[in-house]
Amino acid sequence: MKPFKKRRRGGITATFESGEAHLLASLSGQVVELLRDRNGAEESTADPLAAQLGMGGPSLPPEDPVLRRLLPDAYQDDEEDAAEFRRFTERSLTSAKVHNAEALIGSLVDGGLTFGAAPDEVPVEVELDEDEVQAWLRALTDVRLSLAVRLGIEDDDDALLVAQSEDEAIAAMSDIYDWLGYVQETLVAALG
Repeated sequence: MKPFKKRRRGGITATFESGEAHLLASLSGQVVELLRDRNGAEESTADPLAAQLGMGGPSLPPEDPVLRRLLPDAYQDDEEDAAEFRRFTERSLTSAKVHNAEALIGSLVDGGLTFGAAPDEVPVEVELDEDEVQAWLRALTDVRLSLAVRLGIEDDDDALLVAQSEDEAIAAMSDIYDWLGYVQETLVAALG
């Protein structure tokens, strides 16, 4: 990856190797699928006004630990208030997260990412405007949070332990987690 940099004429650009772009798109797509599964059809009939306003989602927290991290309770000490708040806000929060991830994928496709049997060797150059930068930052955060939950990372000590794992799959996911942090860091630095 060539790090993000600000262009004189506006916008922020970066160049990814094809495999890196595929990885970003795949991980973002997995977050979209997870969120869409949560935001599926309701078991009971929704209030029509609430449905029009994007409210009326589930009141119970998700069972999946990744979704619990992406869609946390607003009130830790009051289950009833947390449930009510969730019912009125989760659907719009989920939609925003899906939009951010899809914007990331869309900018990769606009930059030359093609989906085929195997990644080709053509680099993918993304150019982001202000809104796309914000979408990327949010989407990268969601992907990193998802990986952190799956890896059991809650603090820097956990990240270090995971990075030193003897399990090759865990070590590889730890490398991806670190790389995503680097991508995010270069994007933030380019904003300065």
